[in-house]
Amino acid sequence: MTRQALQQRAPNSYVSGISDTPLKGETIGDCFDATVARFPDGEALLSLHQGLRYTWKELQQAVNQAARAMLALGVKKGDRVGIWSPNCAEWTITQFATAKIGAILVNINPSYRTHELEYALKQSGTSTLILQGKFKTSDYVATLAELAPELREGAPSTFSAAKLPELKRVVCLDADRALTGMFSWQSMLAHADEVSEEHLAEIQATLQFDEPINIQYTSGTTGAPKGATLSHHNILNNGFFVARTMGFSEKDRLVIPVPLYHCFGMVMGNLGCVTHGATMIYPGDGFDPEATLKAVSDEKATALYGVPTMFIAELEHPDFAQYDLSTLRTGIMAGSICPIEVMRKVIDKMHMEDVTICYGMTETSPVSTQTQTDAPLDKRVTTVGTIHPHLEVKLVSPETGAVVPRGETGELCTRGYSVMLGYWNNEEATAKSIDSAGWMHTGDLATMDEEGYIAIVGRIKDMIIRGGENIYPREIEDFLYTHPAISDVQVIGVPDEKYGEEVMAWVKLAEGQKLNADELKEFCKGKIAHYKVPRYVKFVDEFPMTVTGKIQKFKMREEATHELGLA
Repeated sequence: MTRQALQQRAPNSYVSGISDTPLKGETIGDCFDATVARFPDGEALLSLHQGLRYTWKELQQAVNQAARAMLALGVKKGDRVGIWSPNCAEWTITQFATAKIGAILVNINPSYRTHELEYALKQSGTSTLILQGKFKTSDYVATLAELAPELREGAPSTFSAAKLPELKRVVCLDADRALTGMFSWQSMLAHADEVSEEHLAEIQATLQFDEPINIQYTSGTTGAPKGATLSHHNILNNGFFVARTMGFSEKDRLVIPVPLYHCFGMVMGNLGCVTHGATMIYPGDGFDPEATLKAVSDEKATALYGVPTMFIAELEHPDFAQYDLSTLRTGIMAGSICPIEVMRKVIDKMHMEDVTICYGMTETSPVSTQTQTDAPLDKRVTTVGTIHPHLEVKLVSPETGAVVPRGETGELCTRGYSVMLGYWNNEEATAKSIDSAGWMHTGDLATMDEEGYIAIVGRIKDMIIRGGENIYPREIEDFLYTHPAISDVQVIGVPDEKYGEEVMAWVKLAEGQKLNADELKEFCKGKIAHYKVPRYVKFVDEFPMTVTGKIQKFKMREEATHELGLA
């Protein structure tokens, strides 16, 4: 090839994020304490539905008390502490208390039912579980007692469960609902005086920023959920750079209606605020459009997070005009691509001129790309932004692994400080996701334009994104297989106006068996999260297949979309 021809060749789909700001080489606990020292009297955390307000100094006292109490009860560095609760102040206090003692926080989705809860607790080896009493249709205490009936008798200090042998202690946030074998949050805190502040500081000083501090479960195509294991370094820096991209300072006030169990809440929200001294505001325990609008208005918030469906619900609320949103300037919309009209309204009617779009995955702490606050409107609605500082992205051919030219479709791979340590106790899955050169293979198909903007165009695997929740068909299929009447099942996503996608199951019944759609949905209730329960069910004799016997899910989607009139 001549030199001229080489020069004319399209550049590769590779970018690296340069930065004039170094990475933070510290633990979450040390960073938290540094923020407290800078802004002791600034507002740190407002949990409005609980009527709780903390300055940074007050939040530090609450965090240190919880950390000392955990140490007193025998929680050690490296132990897994599960938290199973909707958004509340105790969630965040637990997040920072575990970080200060080096215990690994295991985020458990508040929608989980018995089957999923048992798996997460066993797979992670959780020894301490902090849970809410009840929320919406979830009775957490009753669900856990199904797996550990021993909680109904005995004392918290001597509790042990035959089915969950590694679980040693359970703390219930709702004292009125705590069983005899559980601590209440207050009775746990009562043990704090047994451990000195000095001892806590000594333990905190031994921690290293590359150590694991968090496990978040993400479903895999192989069925069972996988625990993405994240370090201080992973999530602290990611939270910092996400908030920095939005120009955060101690003057910012962020309303967080997204779940804390997810990276969106605990990393982009909590850690984004902590690294800049901004205020964390929780409008409610779960998403409510009116509570969110009220929080923005009453607390003069400058930033707001949400997935597109949340912003749509806020904009369409009948009392929308009554709320003063003029203090808003920025925020994040993530989870799925936003329709252009919605984005226009968010900018015009909600005053979020500097709203940004983020892309990433739990395994990458989570954000790899983000639009800048001044990105043109078309880039905010057609792309997921440009590369984050200190990270690399390349798009490769799924067939050859070679980097593709700009403009061509390839699998998005990312490398850098944000890539997880690995999947907890699952070397095989880790090796499949992170290659020998340290690249995380996302499974997403994307294109990159001349300016480095990245657009997600599809998924190698058939993941369903419903209202910002990632749903993996295989997990639901594996569960439905356990029904005695079902011989085979395939799960797909079909278009939905409200949620972006909805779950549909195509079911083949075993010989001589009967089952209807309502019975199938009833079978799912209480065993898998409500958003995974199929909305549509179709009974079939066969599935569309290739000549080699591979199921063609795209054909199923096309057929279902047409039949259901969803096109």
